[in-house]
Order: sequence, then C-alpha cells, then structure tokens
Amino acid sequence: MARGGRKVERDGPERRCIATGQSQPARGLIRFVVGPEGQIVPDVAGKLPGRGIWVSADRAALDLAVKKKLFARAARQPVTVPDGLADLVTGQVLRRVLDLISLARKSGQAIAGYEKCRELAMAEEMAVLIQAADGSARGKTKLRPPEGDATYIDWLTAQELGLAFGREHVIHAALRAGGLQRPVVEEAARLAGLRTDIGGSAAGEDKTDA
Repeated sequence: MARGGRKVERDGPERRCIATGQSQPARGLIRFVVGPEGQIVPDVAGKLPGRGIWVSADRAALDLAVKKKLFARAARQPVTVPDGLADLVTGQVLRRVLDLISLARKSGQAIAGYEKCRELAMAEEMAVLIQAADGSARGKTKLRPPEGDATYIDWLTAQELGLAFGREHVIHAALRAGGLQRPVVEEAARLAGLRTDIGGSAAGEDKTDA
C-alpha cells in the first residue's frame, strides 16, 4: 500500500529502476530516453523512440539517479541531465492527470461539486473520490470514498482540479466507473510519489464548491 491508500498492483510488464534496483510494473515508473544530442528526455507517456531508462515515480529515487549520475551509467554514454529534472517530470505528470480528468469530464465520467458527488455516492455509482488537498478538512469528511483500493485521490490542489473542470477551483470531484478510471488512478499514483509541495489533506477555508 502506498500514499493516499493507493495499492501497487503487480500485473503488467515490469521494468527495473536504475536508482533502487527494484523491478515493478512499468506504470509505476517514469521512462527516460537519450535525445539526439545526449540529453536526458522524460517520456512520461512512454511513446518516444529509443532505449528506455526507467526510474521509480518517486522524488527520492529521481533525485538519487541525478546525484549519482545513474543516467549516464544506464545509457553507457555521457549524457546531459536538465536542471530541475524532478520538477520538470512532476509538472508533466500533473498535466497528464489533469488532461485525463478533463477527458473524463467531457465524457460524463467525471463530475465536480459537493452535491453532485454526494448524489453519486448515494446512488452507489462513485468509483473514485477526488478532493483538493487544500480544501477544508472538516468539509471533506462529509464525503467518503468507496470501499476498496485506489478509490481516493487527495494530492491535487483546488486550483489544479479547477483547471480540469474549467472552473476557478474545485474541492470535491468524483469518477464513475469506466474506461478512464484506471488511467486517472495510475497517473495520479505516479504524481503522488513525485510531489513534495502537497502534504496530504490540509485544513483550509471551509468553502464548498457547487
């Protein structure tokens, strides 16, 4: 079990992290490739050509890979690592999470607002509860995630969730079961290990989104 109650599953193709030496499903790591001029390029979508270099989606592992010059060792050649690589990767994964939630919203699989989330929960149609890390701790306890693993995400800010829903801010959101549920959960799980600016649920202003 990892941060936010997310469960690390053991199916799918596995890759070895160059920092920890451990193998795990590829969806729990970040892929990098060596660019044409020897620069290390993050490939968060896993689609760039070239031999992949894999690092766990974990800030400490990524920092270690940079500090110990493990990218060059894995590539077997001199490489250039961009400054602020961890922040760059975190930003790219965050963008993927928000884009996926936005797609889910457009398809009707994601909804926002306390009342809508409450109605979805009462109808037993909620698959994943998403709440802003900087939302009111008291307000967030009024909604409970569904039973099971990987059903709660609380490491996005209200402003970030707002971007996914085309609003200024969103405190409460939810996903129905469907094709985008797993991609959102998996990308959010990668983001959880990379973030250092979110410390989990925070007690903030008691504001409730509509």
